[in-house]
Amino acid sequence: MKLGRLNHIGIATPSIQDSIAYYRDVMGATEIHEPFDMPSNGVKVCFVDTPGENGTTGTQIELIEPLGADSPIHGFLAKNPSGGQHHMCYEVPDIHVARAEFEAMGKRVLGDTRIGAHGTLVFFLLPRDMNGILTEIMETPKAGAGH
Repeated sequence: MKLGRLNHIGIATPSIQDSIAYYRDVMGATEIHEPFDMPSNGVKVCFVDTPGENGTTGTQIELIEPLGADSPIHGFLAKNPSGGQHHMCYEVPDIHVARAEFEAMGKRVLGDTRIGAHGTLVFFLLPRDMNGILTEIMETPKAGAGH
């Protein structure tokens, strides 16, 4: 498995609006997308762009807030009431090949491969198998797609 581009860092937050204010007012972020609901994943999402080279977008920050009582983020926020880093997400060219390679290495996948916030297929790897970090693997978005 070859390490792909770091697409985003997921930050769980009890309030997306408070986190938007933090990234805008304290960190100076100027590219903040509109928040949107992802009922299928139980979260509200907002992407904050960081600057990349030559005017491109660098690594994004994905703010995630629980959406509804069944949100998987509730457990994280119960342990970390102020929020914090939830996961790191890396791109791969082929999600199915990547999943097979991780599983062949004995890495445990959490749940099914599904559509993520960028509109591409994703899966998550168990933190115990990934140096203590919940790791999201996503198929590289097609040009002009997603957030």
